Amino acid sequence: MAAFAYTAVDPAGKTVKGITEATNAAAARHSLRARQLSPVSVEPTTSKRGGPTAARVKTVSIRALTLVTRQLATLIGSGISVEQALKTVADQSDKPAISTLLLNLRAAVLDGRSFAQALGDYPQTFGDYYRASVAAGESSGQLGRVMDLLSFFVETRAKNRQTVQLALLYPAILAVVSLAVIVALLTFVVPDIVRVFTSRGAELPFLTRALIAVSDFINAWGLVMLAAIVTAAFSVGAILRRPAVRLRWHRFLALAPVTRTFVLKANAAQFAGTLSTLTVSQVPLTDALEAAAQTVPNLYIRARVQAASARVREGTALSRALAEAEIFPPMLIAMVASGEAGGVLGATLTRAADDQARDLNALVAALVALVEPAVLLLMGGIVMLLVLSILLPIVNLNNLVN
Repeated sequence: MAAFAYTAVDPAGKTVKGITEATNAAAARHSLRARQLSPVSVEPTTSKRGGPTAARVKTVSIRALTLVTRQLATLIGSGISVEQALKTVADQSDKPAISTLLLNLRAAVLDGRSFAQALGDYPQTFGDYYRASVAAGESSGQLGRVMDLLSFFVETRAKNRQTVQLALLYPAILAVVSLAVIVALLTFVVPDIVRVFTSRGAELPFLTRALIAVSDFINAWGLVMLAAIVTAAFSVGAILRRPAVRLRWHRFLALAPVTRTFVLKANAAQFAGTLSTLTVSQVPLTDALEAAAQTVPNLYIRARVQAASARVREGTALSRALAEAEIFPPMLIAMVASGEAGGVLGATLTRAADDQARDLNALVAALVALVEPAVLLLMGGIVMLLVLSILLPIVNLNNLVN
């Protein structure tokens, strides 16, 4: 069975669009006629190679992904098969993009692929954490429990992202408006004011002359500089997509004194959260470590975690392997060692993951709180320089008149 996007006309002459399942396009048209619909176009939502058709599959929002994950967790946890759960959620969705996505996933599962492999066709929607967790749940037979915890994770991540976005909204608007005003002053206002002062024979102060130079530079090279910045940004992005360059860049971020604290906390929180989720779901520790390693965003830290996972498979204790990696906080390692000694690793990992998440949230909140005053001080300083560069010639002109 495959998913087909159709456009049809009902008996009243109204155009109807939707998604239907059929073995081929002819069967899809036959199904539409049986529903008293006259098919206008019927197109598969997957390409012949099995990948998603870009024109049909759109990016799913975090809110929609949270709802879909929760529904799938409920159905799979109730004993319903994955393919039937996907069809049920797709039928209930009133959004064509969601229905298309879920029916494509169902078609891939019916073709013999695992659920995690089917999710791999949509990496922009289902991230590394999502796919790795599903793969571990499938391999251990605990998919329902993993999906339940996964829905909680997706919902929590959506709330945290929304909180950060709302906190940064005002500073972003302030910065954009301030920059626009500054550029407008330098481009249109300052040249006219300076022209008046020079016509009076007043000698301009150094600050004013510097402002004139900046204004002339923006008028002459502003668009060129903007194009150069955009080109440089795209070039850097393309270079960082190379695996070797990206690994070196991630290593720099993990070791640089300025970024080390934040990067290590963020990756430790991600790793501990994934490992605790899978361990509590009764996924074997080695499988849970492999899945958790794939969810670590920093490639350098991921390689160290994979090395620690290999050490655990060789028989080394988890706490010792994590300590040898030299990338995790001592508190996390101590709690893991305590959980291993007491035989309650899952519960201890959950507490450790909560601690790491709280530390990370506190650090993010502090950084976000610093953004607003930093933007105010920066924009205020620039405006002060603009005002001084305009007022100083006025003062000099009054002295000249006197």
